[in-house]
Amino acid sequence: MELKTYLVDPLYRNTFFIIITSISSAGFGFIFWMLAARFYPQEDVGVATALISSMGMLILLSKLGFDQSIIRFFPTRDKSRVLGTAITVTTLFGLVLGVLFIATVDIWSPGLHQVKDYALLYIAFLIANSVTAFIGAAFVALRKSEFYFLQSLLFGSRLLILIPPLVFLGALGIFSSLGLSFIIALIVSVFLLYRSGIHLSGLDQEFLLDSFRFSAGNYISGLLIAAPPSTILPILVLNILGAEQAAQYFIAYAIVMFLFLIPTSFTTSLFVEGGSHGEALKRNVLKSLAGIFALLVPAVVGLFVFGEYILGLIGPDYVAGLELVKVLAISSFFFSFSEVFIAIKKVQYGLKSLIVISAIIFILLLGSSYALMLQFGILGVGYAWILTYASIGIVVVLSMARRYVL
Repeated sequence: MELKTYLVDPLYRNTFFIIITSISSAGFGFIFWMLAARFYPQEDVGVATALISSMGMLILLSKLGFDQSIIRFFPTRDKSRVLGTAITVTTLFGLVLGVLFIATVDIWSPGLHQVKDYALLYIAFLIANSVTAFIGAAFVALRKSEFYFLQSLLFGSRLLILIPPLVFLGALGIFSSLGLSFIIALIVSVFLLYRSGIHLSGLDQEFLLDSFRFSAGNYISGLLIAAPPSTILPILVLNILGAEQAAQYFIAYAIVMFLFLIPTSFTTSLFVEGGSHGEALKRNVLKSLAGIFALLVPAVVGLFVFGEYILGLIGPDYVAGLELVKVLAISSFFFSFSEVFIAIKKVQYGLKSLIVISAIIFILLLGSSYALMLQFGILGVGYAWILTYASIGIVVVLSMARRYVL
C-alpha cells in the first residue's frame, strides 16, 4: 500500500521511471562494455570509447538548451510546435557540427582519424541519437516516463548487434552496434509520440524568442557540467595516457554512473514538478534529498563490497581500476547536492547562479584532472572528482541550509 502511495505521487512516479530507465541504460551499458572488453582487443575498446564520446560531445553541443525548454514550456505552449522547433533547430546545428568535426578530426583528436572513412554512418547515428533524446525529454515533460523507459529497452538492442555480427569490424563494430540501436529506438519513439497526440510541426518563432534566454542559460550550464566526464575526459585520457587507460577510465565511469543516476533522476523530476507543473519547491527539495540518500548510501556500500567482482566480470585487465571506482563512488554524495542546487536554480529561473556554479565545476574538474593525472595516472581523475564536488558540495549545503532549514 505504501509503494502504491509513492507511485501515485507525481514526483516519485516520474522519478521511479527515470531511475529504472537510468538503471536499465547503465545496465545495458555495463553489459555492452563487458562484452566488448571480452570479444574485442583493448585497443579497439579504447578507440571506440573515444569515438562514442566524440559523438556524445556533439550531441551535447547541439542541444542548445532546448531539452530543458521542452520541460519548462510544454504545459503552456503548443506541444507539437515546441518539440518540432527544438528538433529542427538542433538537428540542423548537429549536422553542421558533425561535418566540421569530421573535417578537422586530425587537429582535435588524431587518434580518431578513421572516422573519415565512415563519415555518413557517423552523421546518421548522430542525428538518430539527437532526435531520440529530444523525444525522450518530451515523454518526461508529459509525465509519460514509462515511454522514456521503453526507449532505454530499445537501446539495449545493441547487445544483440555487438556480437557476433560486427566483431570483425573492430572499433567500428562497437560503434555501429550502438548507432543501430539509436535508429531502432527512434522509429518506435516517433510512433509513441504520435499516439500521445503530438505531431511534429515547423518552426515556432514566438517560442524561439520567448525561450531564448532560458535555453541559452541551460545550454551553457549543461555543456559545462556534462562535457567533462563522458566526452572530454575520455579523449583527454586517450591522448595523455593511451588507449588502454582510456578504456579503464570509461569502464570505471560506466559502473559509477549507476550511482550518479540516482540524484540526476530525482532532480529531473524535481524540475518537472517545480518548473513545469508549479509544485511546492521546498517540499519537493526535501523529498528529493531524502529519496536520494535513502538509495545512494546502500548503493555505494554495495559497490565497495562487490566492485572487484564486477570489474572481474568485465575482464582481469580492468580490476586495476577498483580504486578509481571507489573514489568516484565517494564523490557521488557531494555530486548529489550540486544536482539538487542546479534543479532549484532551473525552477527559480536563476540562470546567472546556474552558469556560475557550472563554470566552476567545469574548470575545477578538468584542470585538476589534468594536473593530478600527470602525477597519479588514471587515479588522478578520481581525486579530481572528489576535490571538485566536495568543494562545490560544501557551498551548496550551506546555501540550502540557510534557505530551507534555518
